[in-house]
Amino acid sequence: MKHILQNRWVKFGFWAVAYTLWVIWLGNFWWLLGLIVVFDLFISKKVKWAFWKKNYKEGEKKNPIYEWIDAIVFAVLVVAPLNMFVVQAYTIPTSSMENTLMTGDYLFVSKLAYGPKVPQRPLSLPFVHNTIFGKKSYSDLIKVDYRRMAGFSDVERNDIVVFGFPHGDTVLQKLPTDDYYTHIRFNGREYTEKQFGPIITRPVDKKDNYVKRCVAIAGDTLQIVDGQVMVNGTPQEFFPGIQNTYTVKTNGTSINQKILDQMGVSLEQVWYDGTLPGYRNLPLNEENAKEIAKIANVLEVRQNIDVYPPDYPESPLMIFPFSENYKWTRDNYGPIYIPAAGDTISLSIENLPLYERVISVYEGHKLEIKDGDIYIDGVLSQTYTFEMDYYFMMGDNRHNSLDSRYWGFVPEDHIVGEPKVIWFSTDRNKSFPRNIRWNRLLKFV
Repeated sequence: MKHILQNRWVKFGFWAVAYTLWVIWLGNFWWLLGLIVVFDLFISKKVKWAFWKKNYKEGEKKNPIYEWIDAIVFAVLVVAPLNMFVVQAYTIPTSSMENTLMTGDYLFVSKLAYGPKVPQRPLSLPFVHNTIFGKKSYSDLIKVDYRRMAGFSDVERNDIVVFGFPHGDTVLQKLPTDDYYTHIRFNGREYTEKQFGPIITRPVDKKDNYVKRCVAIAGDTLQIVDGQVMVNGTPQEFFPGIQNTYTVKTNGTSINQKILDQMGVSLEQVWYDGTLPGYRNLPLNEENAKEIAKIANVLEVRQNIDVYPPDYPESPLMIFPFSENYKWTRDNYGPIYIPAAGDTISLSIENLPLYERVISVYEGHKLEIKDGDIYIDGVLSQTYTFEMDYYFMMGDNRHNSLDSRYWGFVPEDHIVGEPKVIWFSTDRNKSFPRNIRWNRLLKFV
């Protein structure tokens, strides 16, 4: 048996079959030319593919430079494809998913969950996403259309999903993490680009990645009523990590910070207002809110709910679809239909703000308004048929999350993968070793 397994034709047959199956999965049959390389590696051996390797004589000391080159080439040829098609490391940068995912969590994100995307900018430096030393890490010389390989499942309701930021197609050089379009609505294009530009444009697969919970999938109708998410008329499934802000009145003394730490409320999220007295925006889940209410110096615990008009008059500039005709807030929102590929809707001036970006940006059509009528690609249109599936994403930290309520739908070609494991976690407000969250190491999401 051992003799058979060591036979070069057996080895070639095994790897040729494995490689062919990978090409079928990839869906680009030009890659079958790689079988020539596989054949040479095991059978003909005419090409020295590992040309960087030095052949040492017996007893000869190894050159560290060659060893480093070997390690780098191995990383590029083996690890980079795994990062591209199988699993990607991701760090939680903000508190939008607390207490489900904490700021400082280090994740492994499975790209196989929903199927990895074929790189749309294949000429790209490995292990960096979109920039290196302040410059683009990829070339636009070769562009490939969106295509997703087979995955284990589709995006389902309540999945935690990593995706490209929908508004990340345009980025301000001086404010690369800000939403460009929000600045435009508040300050105007000319002022924004003069003060914070120039602007940088990015393709779909090079947008900054976000992580949120998918609360509604293609074909759903979503509504938020007094903070309760409703999908197709049914309340969202309960998750212990979902939290809102609460007004907590006390007898004039603050709550012990150790108690808040145990609840996952970090010091940077706590502000005691002596005029209340208490806390106006304390992020708590339902269980923690009940526990807070039992503390001796706490007089009242009340969930904060935004009604229209909210306390912030600029709400129409902040809440999608950015129209005064939609009297929506972050806690009272919708109903809104989530587009599904193949579905046709009636199109009007009234509902156009909801789907304008879908039609013109995500699906690439020329959209015009002439004399109160809608024209798509020069044709008078009273209906529209969607070409892609879309999703509605929300953070579990509902009052501290920039999500679909603020920038609309997430197209299917923006989906990256599903977080699977927290492999490390640190608290940036604490010093080593107290900053390591030992209870979150190697924790499944």
